[in-house]
Amino acid sequence: MNVTVFGATGAIGSLTVDELLDNGHTVTAYARNPAKVPPWWDGCVRIVIGEMSDAAAIDSAVDGADAVVSALGPSMDRKATGLPLVTGTRQILAAMHRHTVRRYIGQGTPSIADPLEKETMQTRLVSFMGRTLLRRAYDELLGMTSLIQKADVDWTIVRFTAPKDGPKTGKIRAGFYGTDKTGFPITRADIAAFTAAQVDSDTYLRRAPAISN
Repeated sequence: MNVTVFGATGAIGSLTVDELLDNGHTVTAYARNPAKVPPWWDGCVRIVIGEMSDAAAIDSAVDGADAVVSALGPSMDRKATGLPLVTGTRQILAAMHRHTVRRYIGQGTPSIADPLEKETMQTRLVSFMGRTLLRRAYDELLGMTSLIQKADVDWTIVRFTAPKDGPKTGKIRAGFYGTDKTGFPITRADIAAFTAAQVDSDTYLRRAPAISN
């Protein structure tokens, strides 16, 4: 399957690209900074360089894809301004529409509610912290996800709370707040593995599973 990955050179995005390659997929990686492209991708990953405001570059990246994976995450720099990833998500959705790509897998936090779950102390805490301490990033995450959930695409949003460095364990709890037991920490390697696996699965179509170790 041809998969386009946005945020491909980030901490989770680069691991997701590697997982997709290991799973036998053909990958196009969209990156803003060519200096961050890992050298081992040379010859096995198609690279498209561009900003999230570059409609033509985004269109080129999505052209020919069977699925789009977004590992985009907002800047935590308190000096950052605007909502560039919301703009970029609109561009991605427009390109998917033009090229009739329906499958979208993204990432988010418990601040984003699954359509069928109940609010819990954990979701309330994460939302409160986001609104209070990182309001711009919080608004960007919610804005991106709102666009996706309202779009005519087969979306899955993978939610997690406390990503950390560490090896892939394969021990992942996936479920929904108010129904299933999920904790806080999870390795970025496990997030990448779970995200990549959704390309071949319809278990969580139009759902937002929460994951932890």
